[in-house]
Amino acid sequence: MGRLIAEQVVTADGYAADPAGGIDFFESLIQPGEDGDVGLNDAEQLAYVAQVDAILFGATTYRMFADYWPKVDPEVEHIAELINRVPKFVVSNTLASAPWGDGEIEILRGDGVAAAAQLKQRFATIIVWGSLTLTDALFRSGLVDELHLRVVPVLLGSGRSFSPAEVGEGAGAGGLELDHVETKPGGVLSVRYLVR
Repeated sequence: MGRLIAEQVVTADGYAADPAGGIDFFESLIQPGEDGDVGLNDAEQLAYVAQVDAILFGATTYRMFADYWPKVDPEVEHIAELINRVPKFVVSNTLASAPWGDGEIEILRGDGVAAAAQLKQRFATIIVWGSLTLTDALFRSGLVDELHLRVVPVLLGSGRSFSPAEVGEGAGAGGLELDHVETKPGGVLSVRYLVR
């Protein structure tokens, strides 16, 4: 069975969106640090996405990515070519189509958990970026194998957590094993956990 990675950009106090659902705090991730770098340099980004065999989105995150990545000049954003090439799927019961550049990506209808479980049978490594509602369901079902956090040096005080409140309920639920931690320019912390 494949490995499913959930990656979230969160504030230092653990929020993935402000109370209105906004993600303006992401600006901290893309502001250059002292050496002109951001949260990940090109080589790191390319190596990170190169390990991915498929990308799974919820509808909201799909719209954000589809509005940006197919239009980006790969000479400027070197990772764009990889993102555009990797098989992509969106879980939605409302989207009529899912355009991506000159083509479309596959819409997975019905239960997002069942769809993700099927993808784990087909692909070795799947990543879910953002997609909070979908990620909540994947955590509840126990399908998340790794949690990657990019912690930005911002405090919101309130907002939307990156995981469902009930993920920690039950014996042994919600256990994480720290696998890697690294500081990045601009005060960004990159943390990788294995989900037990």
